[in-house]
Amino acid sequence: TGAPVPVSPGSPGPGDRPAVDTGQVVPAGTAKSPAALSVRGDPMATGPARLIPREVLFGNPAKSSPALSPDGTRLAYLAPRNGVLNLWVGPLDVGKHRPVTRDEDRGIRQYLWAQDGRHLLYLQDSGGNENWRLHAVDLVTGTDRDLTPFDDVQVQLVDTHRDFPGEVLIAMNREDRRFHHVYRLQLDSGRLELEAENPGGVAGTGYLVDAGFQVRGAWASTPDAGSELLLRETAGAPWQVVARWDADDGLGSRPVGFSRCGDYLYLLDSRRADTARLVKLHLSGHGLAVLASDPHYDVVHVELEPHTRQVQAAMVMRERAHWQVLDEQVARDFAALARLEPGDFRIVSRDRDDSAWLVAFARDTGPVSYFSYRRQDGRGRLLFVDRPDLRDYQLCPMEPVAFPARDGLTIHGYLTYPQGGNRSGLPLVLRVHGGPWSRDVWGFHPEVQWLANRGYACLQANFRGSTGYGKAFVNAADREWGAKMHDDLVDAVGWAVEQGIADPDRVAIFGASYGGYAALAGATFTPDLFCCAVDVVGPSNLVTLLQTIPPYWASMRSMLFKRVGNPETEPEFLMSRSPLSRVERIRAPMLIAQGANDPRVKQAESEQITAAMREKGIYHEYLLFPDEGHGFAKPGNRLVFYRAAERFLARYLGGSFEE
Repeated sequence: TGAPVPVSPGSPGPGDRPAVDTGQVVPAGTAKSPAALSVRGDPMATGPARLIPREVLFGNPAKSSPALSPDGTRLAYLAPRNGVLNLWVGPLDVGKHRPVTRDEDRGIRQYLWAQDGRHLLYLQDSGGNENWRLHAVDLVTGTDRDLTPFDDVQVQLVDTHRDFPGEVLIAMNREDRRFHHVYRLQLDSGRLELEAENPGGVAGTGYLVDAGFQVRGAWASTPDAGSELLLRETAGAPWQVVARWDADDGLGSRPVGFSRCGDYLYLLDSRRADTARLVKLHLSGHGLAVLASDPHYDVVHVELEPHTRQVQAAMVMRERAHWQVLDEQVARDFAALARLEPGDFRIVSRDRDDSAWLVAFARDTGPVSYFSYRRQDGRGRLLFVDRPDLRDYQLCPMEPVAFPARDGLTIHGYLTYPQGGNRSGLPLVLRVHGGPWSRDVWGFHPEVQWLANRGYACLQANFRGSTGYGKAFVNAADREWGAKMHDDLVDAVGWAVEQGIADPDRVAIFGASYGGYAALAGATFTPDLFCCAVDVVGPSNLVTLLQTIPPYWASMRSMLFKRVGNPETEPEFLMSRSPLSRVERIRAPMLIAQGANDPRVKQAESEQITAAMREKGIYHEYLLFPDEGHGFAKPGNRLVFYRAAERFLARYLGGSFEE
């Protein structure tokens, strides 16, 4: 599985990198040595909670990600085959289901039905390198074809169309690694035809397809970190700029899609407002009509009827998901779904006629439930839950919280208490989300439940820069990595301590990607605040991070340089915000985990800081997974990491762990 194995501390030679670097124990009084701390393995040590096995939380789901066939009669989903996630297909109502793929390595995670109903299309990379290839499984013959057998090329799915069932539009950076062009792919022959060249600045799937299955629009980045909407009359016609957004309006704004007639375009637009609103843009007169909005939160998702392209509903993510129904034709459906199951729902699949839906319900204290819903009679039927074994255990509610940052900005988040009834003086884990242009949301999260089950309070703070709270909140994070963004996390801990929730001597910081950077920053910028830190694929050096972004992130360069810093003109500034520049200040033990094939945060980011800690004799543990990328896709690797992280946290916070 590529699972790490312990090795002796020391500096490896070239080609002899250990999977685990146990570092060195620093002198007493500088950091705590694991050998000097006890570990409680008794599940009752932290109260009445029965330990949830890591396999239940972090292993493969029993079933997940269902999708309806275009005619609505069959169901596809992901489920393990010999311990690896594969595609399964069977009748929607009654009948036998069977696996139709034979992946034996990383498992399948992204797929969709082709509109011919005969093929399933899925993307797969190698070892986490994110060079996705497109595969097609023929459900009649059973053949599995690699339709894009190109090395070092990334493929992304753009669109399919009911009236062109044998074709697929894909984006691919085959001609220039920096830019994805659009290709029309014939499923029967595998023939590729260039559909639209990247006009420059268009990232991946940032193309818009009209009702005639023609690429007529594009969302492009500009050199000043803004964005612009490009349109063309027909295939081959020149692109024209029809609207612009400056850098401060960019992250919450994006196109949604064309109307069926092609005279209108639906957009999420934060110009002339703080929050992103759903608007209708008249393409001839460029007039705008606001269809849905919220004064405090962005519209983050829109449901369009797949054939008529009528706007049906808009989602605003407040403390929980909130729907604004815009089409009376679906008002009864949304009301029925709200009564069907507790939790926040989302439509995940529709048939061609929009008469059958698949709906997912997320809850904080249970697995995700998937229902089949027939619109004609307004009735739903439970298909499955993704992790049925979770129903044998008591999970902990996720409670929305809010508190003021030191400069008065309101920070929202979630707090999950451990079982046992005690709400004061608890060991606390500050879990920091990645992105950073993302956010934590309400619902089941395996890491949160794992931490709460082991006896820790888990605090998730949507620090400035998190999305969904309007553009002023996002823009407040510009050039604030390691500064005000970190202050928000420090203030989150301060709030939990002031409320009596957290024991100030037992606070850990834990995160991946940007959250991993935050963990490193916590150990170096505020070394006395956290008793330990866990970093997963986090950058330690902002200069080298920005110098080594993947080539296909070229369209994001100006945005990254504006919001983080420019490594070409201000390396000193970026180093001042880099944890690597303050390694000597580390007092807390650290656990660092890295995928060797990560194209976003390269292995060197973890190697730089672990080498510096090794040189200075600072205790740390380092796990390197040679067959992973930006995160751990293989369940065996995930279980190895969480076993190590669980034991690490138990040493310094005093919680339970599964032997």
